[in-house]
Amino acid sequence: MALTSGLPATGLLTYGLIGLAILAFILIVLEDVIHLNKAKSTLFLGTLSWLLLFMFGDQLHLHNIPERLNENILEIATLWLFLMAAMTFVAYLNSKGLIRVVIYRVLPRKISERKLLLLTGGFAFIFSSLADNITATLVSIALLMSLDLPPKKLVRMAVLVVFSVNSGGVSLITGDVTTLMIFMADKVEIQHLLLLVVPAMLSVLGLALLLSIGMNGTLEITTDPTRVRPLDTLIAGLFLLTILGTILGNILFSIPPLLTFLFGLSILFLIGHWGTQSESQERYILDYIRIIEYDTLLFFLGILLIVGMLKEIGALSALPLLYAEVPILAANYLTGLFSALIDNVPLTAAVLKADINMAPGEWLAFTYAAGVGGSLLVIGSAAGIIALSKVAALNFISYLKYAPLLLLAYSGGYLMAYQMGHWFLH
Repeated sequence: MALTSGLPATGLLTYGLIGLAILAFILIVLEDVIHLNKAKSTLFLGTLSWLLLFMFGDQLHLHNIPERLNENILEIATLWLFLMAAMTFVAYLNSKGLIRVVIYRVLPRKISERKLLLLTGGFAFIFSSLADNITATLVSIALLMSLDLPPKKLVRMAVLVVFSVNSGGVSLITGDVTTLMIFMADKVEIQHLLLLVVPAMLSVLGLALLLSIGMNGTLEITTDPTRVRPLDTLIAGLFLLTILGTILGNILFSIPPLLTFLFGLSILFLIGHWGTQSESQERYILDYIRIIEYDTLLFFLGILLIVGMLKEIGALSALPLLYAEVPILAANYLTGLFSALIDNVPLTAAVLKADINMAPGEWLAFTYAAGVGGSLLVIGSAAGIIALSKVAALNFISYLKYAPLLLLAYSGGYLMAYQMGHWFLH
């Protein structure tokens, strides 16, 4: 690499910065072993890498470091604010038990294990397209844990939840961070992303049918006594309208999704002002912005700072070699497999920063691969990590037993996604 030639100090700084990035990814993988939250480690290493660029960037012949940082911060802030708005809605609805009540009202009082498996996969798929993957996984796993299932069957359902959550998020910018990142980079359009619903849904259905083999029992479902207030129903409707408005506003008027979601959030706060001021014990809706998953947001901030630094020093210049050596169909597929080992957020950011030339249909297939490929290993996605921490019977090995079925479902979904892009976007 050209940046490593010349003065020894130049090569030392380059390798040192790349070493910080590698250390960050190692700490992410080892999070559950060393008990160090990945938000803390990535934020520390991300900010440290940019501090080093400011102090010694001239050794790498980098100019206008403040301007380069501002460009990266603008991209990160747009993503960060959008996620904050969406997560505030979900934090409120989840804390009021509205999501749980809806689930129990939809489920029949008596249900077969096979039907429960299909309904769980369907719920996780739909809910993850509206909420973040962490919340969708937590709610889905909490539902399963309340049903007193045998450990082996609980593991099967947890495996389906992880795959369904990751699959459901790929077709909407509200459902998956990598989808949002690819959209904001102007690689895909909202109406084109909706094409992914079909391959994602069919792959989930196929996996559910494979996992349902041997599940022949019946379960009793108890009712949930939680009362839903009209205010909470109104806010749930506002959330759905905000999502719909985000999609239509962008398609019809090219309105940035962030602006529409912040507008919806402002209405949420106004409703909260008049809807809760007479209830002295009620937490003001504005307060719910304080209980969202800020460690998730800080993780994204840290990891995107690291990827931005790698782009600025030219360390991502080797990434397009994969796409130069093999057909794009195979390269995107392999990138999805890599996301089972490397967090899909930095992987997606790296591909975007490398500015690889792909047709819209190929970017669509990449969106599916980046969002769903992490399902192949339990440590490959946020959904898998959450399930791992909540289900005692689930571990790396018990999840790995289902890897062949997951690979089959991922491969089928990817090929269908590629074909959809080929049919409609070429």
